[in-house]
Amino acid sequence: MKKFFLPVAGLLMFLHSSCSKQKDSVNQSPDRPNVIVILADDLGFGDVSFYGSKTISTPNIDSLARGGVTFTNAYATSSTSTPSRYALLTGMYPWREDIKILPGDAPLVISPDQPTLPKMMQKAGYATGAIGKWHLGMGAGKVNWNDTIRPGAREIGFDYSCLIAATNDRVPTVFVENGGVVGLDPNDPIYVDYEKNFEGEPCAADNPELIKMPFAHGHNNAIINGIPRIGYMKGGKAARWVDEDMADYFAGHVKDFLQENKDKPFFLYYGLHEPHVPRAPHQRFAGSTTMGPRGDAIVEADWCIGQLMAELRELDLLDNTMIIFSSDNGPVLNDGYKDGAVEMAGDHKPTGGLRGGKYSLFDGGTHIPLCIYWKGHITPVVSNALVCQMDLFASLGKLVGGEVPEGLDSKEMLDAFIGEDLDGRQDLVIENQGKLGLRAGKYAFIPPYKGPKTNLTGNELGNLDEFGVFDLSADRAQTKNLAPNNPELTDSLKEIFLDRSMGFYRPVVEEVTLK
Repeated sequence: MKKFFLPVAGLLMFLHSSCSKQKDSVNQSPDRPNVIVILADDLGFGDVSFYGSKTISTPNIDSLARGGVTFTNAYATSSTSTPSRYALLTGMYPWREDIKILPGDAPLVISPDQPTLPKMMQKAGYATGAIGKWHLGMGAGKVNWNDTIRPGAREIGFDYSCLIAATNDRVPTVFVENGGVVGLDPNDPIYVDYEKNFEGEPCAADNPELIKMPFAHGHNNAIINGIPRIGYMKGGKAARWVDEDMADYFAGHVKDFLQENKDKPFFLYYGLHEPHVPRAPHQRFAGSTTMGPRGDAIVEADWCIGQLMAELRELDLLDNTMIIFSSDNGPVLNDGYKDGAVEMAGDHKPTGGLRGGKYSLFDGGTHIPLCIYWKGHITPVVSNALVCQMDLFASLGKLVGGEVPEGLDSKEMLDAFIGEDLDGRQDLVIENQGKLGLRAGKYAFIPPYKGPKTNLTGNELGNLDEFGVFDLSADRAQTKNLAPNNPELTDSLKEIFLDRSMGFYRPVVEEVTLK
């Protein structure tokens, strides 16, 4: 076994030379705040104007950022949707259970017996709701879309839910409210298959003349609303959503939830579907940017937040509502459709200069926008504290007096989230589709992995031929690998990585291992 030159404790002191102790108390209002988590889909660090974008205007997100704590060093656990959402709701690293991107007909990946953030909020006296994108599976085994779908959001702690099962590019293209498909005609049952098409149903691969949005890769199965999807679907025609109307549909349900629960504390999980593909914003947003549907979809997402804020003001709830805005992972331009996102990007940098993006172990995969707004209770500040969405479980538990179980990976970081601790975590394990890396202080550590350098999206995956160590404070684009010339630092980061990954790391470069 290699000798490690710096002990873990020594390196952590080096990484956080000015680490301050978290405060024991928090300035809370007499009544516990309502809590809303807004999670965008594939929104990058550089897609928000408050973070420096000069090409897209996001005034409603910016108002949250200006009035609250805005993080420059915030992370999802994962560079893809299902695992990062799993971590947020369970407070556990997703690689412990090998959580990967789910197909549209997958069963629920969170066990009904598992502790969750919404269950904790329920027990603390909160009404709970989940509206928008889900992508955590529904039902057990093969889903019957024509019956009540259980288990689902209710079984893991949400009193009310109105969701899309997976992503807007996967079938079934229907809304599921409290376990039932909205608007389903029993005489036209839904059938879904991810292996083979149904007889008589057109397929994008064979009928390109029927599609209005050309596919680039992978999205060549069922055609719904002229858009090719992943997977095959038959029936349920009266229940199928209209892509251009999805933002308005969910915004309306968010307003309904606020109105119905305005007289009691509530916790709302609002999953935006923008700017995930297929990007089909409402016609009133068409042309609102110079970047085609992706830019217009981001403007639509910002509008959704404006609608939420306006409703909170109308109901006189804004002063006692904590709003947490973030994204599930880093950005991607070409994620399966030829919608002009690559060609029309121009000077726009979705990652804000970070390397990689969605599907990547590089920083652009998991380094996400995050701001927390609580009017009158948070002093606006830009914070460089290292924080993770996974830490919301334990931190909100402290805020609302909830019961947080032992053994979570979620760390109680409430003082960091409200801007009173500007250091945050010491380190964090991040992952891309089962491959692990580390953020420790100002450093990014990536062990070597076999595999392609990029995927069909063109994003770098972070599969390095040698150990990678990058100083993110001086090299945001991760262009200079410090590992070859800094063996003590590299070996110390290896030791932390092995300790934090707790045996789940699997070396896949035979000639270079960590031992």
